[in-house]
Amino acid sequence: MAFEERIDGELKYHGVIVDVVLDRAKLINGDIVRREVVEHPGGVTIIPVEEDGTVWCVRQFRYPFGREMLECPAGKLEKGEEPLPAAVRELAEETGLSAGRMVYLGSICTSPGFSTEVLHIYLALDLRRGEAHPDEDEFLNVEKHSLDMLTEMAMNNELDDAKTVIAVLKARRWLEEEKWSARS
Repeated sequence: MAFEERIDGELKYHGVIVDVVLDRAKLINGDIVRREVVEHPGGVTIIPVEEDGTVWCVRQFRYPFGREMLECPAGKLEKGEEPLPAAVRELAEETGLSAGRMVYLGSICTSPGFSTEVLHIYLALDLRRGEAHPDEDEFLNVEKHSLDMLTEMAMNNELDDAKTVIAVLKARRWLEEEKWSARS
């Protein structure tokens, strides 16, 4: 089994959300290489599905891409925060929803080639409406789309936010296995 051993590292950037470290690592063949690592606290994404099969999403501007993107509600973990309370918090902040049932759909390593970010995915069911209270720097629109439409969009490359694509497909599979069916 090939592995790389960290020799040392230097913090190159300390940011608001991430830190960037430049490491030196030793390869299995003895070569020394440099590795850039973006240290991220991790996060959560939530796919809130109504009994009729509609999903609450958010549309927000994403600065790195210079455009709005359709996404499932999501957010980063605060230092020491567990994923489930973060998911409950983010769902309420971004959509005003609370869930009677939160189903853990697993975690994903978002960009393992350079980032330590681990994202935890939750399916929110038995939804109750409240008032959204996004962070001061969050400007988003809440939208509803059918799970069928979001699946179609994901498969047709019309939905390009990775966490949302994964959440949609995982939620759909979980709901199918549970023999859940939308009420028309």
